[in-house]
Amino acid sequence: QEQLMESGGDSVQAGGSLKLSCTGSRFIYTTYPMGWFRQAPGKEYEGIAALGRLSIRDGRPSYADSVKGRFTISRDNAKSTLYLEMNGLKPEDTGKYYCAAAPGDGDVNWLVALAAQGPDLGHWGQGTQVTVSA
Repeated sequence: QEQLMESGGDSVQAGGSLKLSCTGSRFIYTTYPMGWFRQAPGKEYEGIAALGRLSIRDGRPSYADSVKGRFTISRDNAKSTLYLEMNGLKPEDTGKYYCAAAPGDGDVNWLVALAAQGPDLGHWGQGTQVTVSA
């Protein structure tokens, strides 16, 4: 099965910044919307940022309210890489961060629906840990 791979997770203090990367096959990158999800300890998956399929919603990101204004999703088409730039990190941002790709519109509804399904649907990476200390 096609795989995605995240990197860039780290431990930072509140107010700090991190940039996550997600690489995968060209097929996944060009076929599906892609997004970032996270899971805090003992909690459900949360969809936080998405970009639509490369040919349809390119340049129109969607964000969960919890990260809007602090996180930015972007892509490097030449490298088939998805990014998540995170600024103003808070302790409540602590969790394991995943990138995922699946059919759909790549909008907020897509984030919610895919988060509810978790890795059972679409293509997911193994995750990268982000820890934010107060």
